[in-house]
Amino acid sequence: MGSSLLPSPAFSMAILFAVCAFLCVFPEPALAKHARVTRHYKFNIKSHNVKRLCQTKSIVTVNGQFPGPRIIAREGDRLVIKVVNRVQHNLTLHWHGVRQLRSGWADGPAYITQCPIQTGQSYVYNFTITGQRGTLWWHAHISWLRATVYGPIVILPKRHVPYPFPQPFQEVPIIFGEWWKADTEAVISQALQTGSGPNVSDAYTINGLPGPLYNCSAKADTYKLKVKPGRTYLLRLINAALDNELFFRIANHTLTVVETDAVYIKPFKTQTVLITPGQTTNVLLRTKSKSPKATFVMAARPYVTGPAAFDNSTTTGLLEYETSSVKANKNKNKKKLPLLKPVLPNLNDTLFSMNYNKKIRSLANAKFPANVPKAVNKNFFFTVGLGVSTCSKNQTCQGPNNTRVVAAINNVTFVQPNTALLQAHFFNQSKGVYTTDFPANPPFKFNYTGTPPSNIAVSSGTKVVVLPFNTSVELVLQDTSIIGAESHPLHLHGFNFFVVGFGSGNFDPKNDPKKYNLVDPAERNTVGVPSGGWVAIRFLADNPGVWFMHCHLEVHTSWGLKMAWVVLDGKRRNQKLLPPPSDLPKC
Repeated sequence: MGSSLLPSPAFSMAILFAVCAFLCVFPEPALAKHARVTRHYKFNIKSHNVKRLCQTKSIVTVNGQFPGPRIIAREGDRLVIKVVNRVQHNLTLHWHGVRQLRSGWADGPAYITQCPIQTGQSYVYNFTITGQRGTLWWHAHISWLRATVYGPIVILPKRHVPYPFPQPFQEVPIIFGEWWKADTEAVISQALQTGSGPNVSDAYTINGLPGPLYNCSAKADTYKLKVKPGRTYLLRLINAALDNELFFRIANHTLTVVETDAVYIKPFKTQTVLITPGQTTNVLLRTKSKSPKATFVMAARPYVTGPAAFDNSTTTGLLEYETSSVKANKNKNKKKLPLLKPVLPNLNDTLFSMNYNKKIRSLANAKFPANVPKAVNKNFFFTVGLGVSTCSKNQTCQGPNNTRVVAAINNVTFVQPNTALLQAHFFNQSKGVYTTDFPANPPFKFNYTGTPPSNIAVSSGTKVVVLPFNTSVELVLQDTSIIGAESHPLHLHGFNFFVVGFGSGNFDPKNDPKKYNLVDPAERNTVGVPSGGWVAIRFLADNPGVWFMHCHLEVHTSWGLKMAWVVLDGKRRNQKLLPPPSDLPKC
């Protein structure tokens, strides 16, 4: 029998206390106000038996924890994380949203910036957090191993620098995930072999726990957040689910959104948060002034736009108000407190999605400016969506004429190379590894969100876009209705970008740019391309290296909805990619 693995006690404690303990172990110089500190972590990748939904299975973990350990640092700190692989799978880790300025060797996507860490081997991820503060996260970045290999990154402001919102009483990470009873590596392997969609998850989770709405989910498998009345809590929300955007709500409580993707925003109140895989959102929860005689359900369920099967279930946790010990003893023998449940938007509420995202705007003030590129050097128009590809003769696929579903950008489905693109670029050995002819526009124009073309076959290749250093880029991402319109959360490694516009239907290059927000647009690292719509982003290519861009729905990444940008070195010394570390894994 395997042991039941609950989240580590520290995971459900307030970050505030963890920070105190952490800073005692890693003291910061008392005299230097903004001194950089080096934080050391050791991540042992190991298997561990976990029981959920009445079934025990072996999962891949970091240090035997699920979710994995929290990384805490301050803006400007250096992180040195030694990863030792003790499982049968080759593996990499990605520090999602960290800019990795000139340190692309530490970014982590397999076969893009590094070859995987093989069984019994180790690799040290060494990078500095520059100009960032807030909530990010880390996860495995190969195949579907991130289903259980993930955890939060908490970047505190520099010492003595306050938040631009009320100081919270406590800070709590809340990570959403997905749980399969089956081995997720077997799930995706079977799907790729047959050319069909993978089996959907059996549950969603909050901090690794599915909650009581699932069959055979024990009381111990429910996350509980205990709060005091009249206090402000900072909830650090992270969507680590593999394939689903999620709505989140706490019954009878209003949340104030203050940060997205580790960028402060103009605060706005909402009862429901929408968060795509890969995104993070910080919200303030102000508890009621007196302990109410009720327990409040917090719930998350999917926002669904695509044609594929999905896990139509709801994960729940409990918000419980603390009461004095005297009152608690008096109430011991009384009936249970009533349970108040939240009402979430409809599964396919695209209007809510549009309206919610319109509210996200940068602070755009002197302290936290929105440095939106005003002039653009290079324009790109990328279609994102599905298509079909013919399977090899020795493979039996379930599509018509032995075809399988694939995903593509500008009709190109990405072929994973056998060596890391960054190595090939750095050592000028790109021949046979990648080509630099990724199309700037679709191969042909059609009614992208209307009737699909008769030929929906895609091409394939390991193609990249090459950008000179400091190129100012505008990229329009256009969803297509091929097989079915769907929201795609696109993640760009190595950069933050500004979401200058988005809308429904086909992008209008003549009129839509007139409506761009170039004053206080959202600054993000992951953006949802609206279902049957488009989004326009801008970024400055000021970070030399090779940077992955892909859909953060893991099934679409597996199907090829990904590409890479090669940013060349600048002329100055501090504009050049640093050489690779000596322990860089070999393929």
